[in-house]
Amino acid sequence: MNLPNRYFAHDPAQQALAFRLYESIKTLPLVCPHGHVDACLFADADYHFGNPVELLIKPDHYVLRILHSQGVAYEKLGIPAGGGTAVEQDPRRIWQIFADYFYCYAATPTGLWLRDELAQVFDIDEALNSANAQAIYTAIQVQLSRAEFTPRQLYQRFNIAVLCTTDSAADDLAQHQQIRDSGWEGHILPTLRADSIVHIDRPDWPAEIERLAAAGRNEIHDFSSFLQAVEARRAAFKEMGATATDLGVVTPEAVPLPAAEMEVLFQKGRRGQISAQEAGLFEAGMVMELARMSSEDGMVMQLHVGAYRNHDQALYANAGPDMGADFPIPVEFTRPLQPLLNRFGNHENFHLILFTLDETTYARELAPLASYYPALKLGPPWWFNDHLNGMQRFFEQAIDSGGLYNTVGFNDDTRALLSIPARHDLWRRASANWLAGLVLRRIIDEESADEMMKALTCGLAVKAYGLEGYVPAEARIR
Repeated sequence: MNLPNRYFAHDPAQQALAFRLYESIKTLPLVCPHGHVDACLFADADYHFGNPVELLIKPDHYVLRILHSQGVAYEKLGIPAGGGTAVEQDPRRIWQIFADYFYCYAATPTGLWLRDELAQVFDIDEALNSANAQAIYTAIQVQLSRAEFTPRQLYQRFNIAVLCTTDSAADDLAQHQQIRDSGWEGHILPTLRADSIVHIDRPDWPAEIERLAAAGRNEIHDFSSFLQAVEARRAAFKEMGATATDLGVVTPEAVPLPAAEMEVLFQKGRRGQISAQEAGLFEAGMVMELARMSSEDGMVMQLHVGAYRNHDQALYANAGPDMGADFPIPVEFTRPLQPLLNRFGNHENFHLILFTLDETTYARELAPLASYYPALKLGPPWWFNDHLNGMQRFFEQAIDSGGLYNTVGFNDDTRALLSIPARHDLWRRASANWLAGLVLRRIIDEESADEMMKALTCGLAVKAYGLEGYVPAEARIR
């Protein structure tokens, strides 16, 4: 697909300058500090993807939710969703359904990513549709079957410098150890995800605490020993190269609770007798505890805020999480985060990155907070906002009052390895287009635009996540 000026403004002057800015960073490596690609893809040097459906449809909730919105049952996509309905087993039939509805992805970020992915990774320039579905399926399958089409070789082909996975706090990191022991030169780093041990009202929480104890070979019998086990896992993750942790919360409540009160809540959770209100209090207390730990061990604390998970309860019960039934809700940051920022916002060893699905908070709360507290940085547009228009709104709302260097650049936040180049390319082009507009309006000069372009491409992410050791000097910023 030879569209060198794609995603740039139509104005000739802006288009030309955007293209020059984009070309200036085109060869810089991809830095992926936050995502959900499974480490198992890289643990086995000869790993191969199964088929186009397993690769591009089933694991991608962006794809699934659009099909579901058009009345396509999950069972027809090979995913059991309850009710005793037979589940489609033939991947070619599932692919045909996907192709029949591919027009529904037009102008969506998923449509752009998939179009670029097919062209750049599989050399398929033809638009997917009902008529060519099976031919394209065959063309993809042929390439997936090739000896050289492995995740490790794709990592090199995509020019990835470092890729961070997301791993449960109770994970033993065996696959990361396997990657390290193999001697492969790629850099796959873990990130400690704390959701499974913080969300105390989940049915599987007691089992997760047992897993946490087993992973660290600790005994957990009270809140104090629980905190010690968490700290031990953080140390193990850090030893394996982790520079960050992550936690998904509906609201960013942070409350400094006495240890005795947290102990009562902890024991209620172990017995499965905790109320929703008490669970929220425990979560708010744990946000403060995790911030304390980050101030002590230096690991970046990421908070992903504002996702109401598993809205479709029947789907969750039968198919599990991450199937496309999660939605944004309004969020407030300034007051809920005051206890945390009062304690750690000026701490030189504390680093907090905030992500939101409520973009109305960019200018109202997040940018002003980041423009004051040195510990706080803003993550890029996330999930429902991760598209051309969302990026433009982020640039206009967050950077005006927060400043570019109080953001962390881009992360792809994807489960799909093959989508990484397309996602980064879209961000880089959106960044170049925005900066070109600023230059033409005499808001910045071209020298500043060049510096900001490099920062947006990977410099900000490298600095925010402490990944300087994995990238060449030209990918870093001061």
